[in-house]
Amino acid sequence: QEPSAETSKGTEISINCSHPSIQTSEDIYWYRQLLGQGPTFLVWGIKGSKALSAPPRQLSVVADHQSSTLWLTRPRCGDVAVYYCAVGD
Repeated sequence: QEPSAETSKGTEISINCSHPSIQTSEDIYWYRQLLGQGPTFLVWGIKGSKALSAPPRQLSVVADHQSSTLWLTRPRCGDVAVYYCAVGD
């Protein structure tokens, strides 16, 4: 996962997470931690594309089992956070 990424309000951004040694029984999970709060679960994905029901942020994830990309197509100020990816079963 990239150590940091930034964008301006309304400008699409993607965060890539690579796990080349992931096991076939494991999945990639995405979390978001807003300032002063604990992490909250966003989505998991192994293969294909999944859109999250979180308008107007328009979050989506694309994964191929060894990597996963989280897209924020219309980020707002409220999306400023630390985003984590994790592997688990």
